[in-house]
Amino acid sequence: MAEHQHLRVERTDDVVRITMDRAERRNSLSGEHLVELLTAFREIAASDAVGVVLAGEGPVFCAGHDFADVAARDLEGVRELLTLCTDLMRTIESVPQVVIARVHGLATAAGCQLVASCDLAVAAEEAAFALPGGKGGWFCHTPAVPVARSIGRKRLMELALTGDAVDARTAERWGLVNRVVPAAELDEAVADLLGRATRGSRAGKALGKQTIYAQLDRPEADAYAIALEVMAAASQTDAAREGMAAFLEKRPAVWTD
Repeated sequence: MAEHQHLRVERTDDVVRITMDRAERRNSLSGEHLVELLTAFREIAASDAVGVVLAGEGPVFCAGHDFADVAARDLEGVRELLTLCTDLMRTIESVPQVVIARVHGLATAAGCQLVASCDLAVAAEEAAFALPGGKGGWFCHTPAVPVARSIGRKRLMELALTGDAVDARTAERWGLVNRVVPAAELDEAVADLLGRATRGSRAGKALGKQTIYAQLDRPEADAYAIALEVMAAASQTDAAREGMAAFLEKRPAVWTD
């Protein structure tokens, strides 16, 4: 793994933990921080890890874009920054590993976008979520993209237009996070959900994740066309054949991927 200034990347068994480590800047996403996150996810994607935990150091999970960096850029520079951020979000969705956000504190703007872009999310009761551009001068246009796909239009409009934060229980009810637990139980809950989400065939799950993101938000007929072809082809893979044989023979499956 590459050396990082703004991250800690640690692997335990089959799981890699990425900890954003800019506590003094509330883990805000400067260009350098985004490059490090993108590099880390790309390296993990090429590894044999099965899961990734995305966490933050300090009192805040992630405060969004670093305004000091944004304010110093011209139009082309901001466009490059937002393109880099978009590349990161789409990479999180495309990596073969299951990615889970461990949200211990406030996640605002692009920080909320990070949570929405992860496959799963577990939050502490103290966590909160906001798209604050609605009550400021720079609307949260790009953060709203994955958040809308998690919580729906009306809730997205409330979050984006008011700029107000919602608490963790509301975020759970809206579908932005999967679980809310006391802070003392956060790591245990993350490990439990990730463990259940990563069991089975690694290759089969990677293809499943890719297909889900490919068919989401498409018309039903298009979604079925994509899913049908992928599922038919997947039936011929070693993982599918082993899974079916194990079921028919009433024995534990043996995964070789």
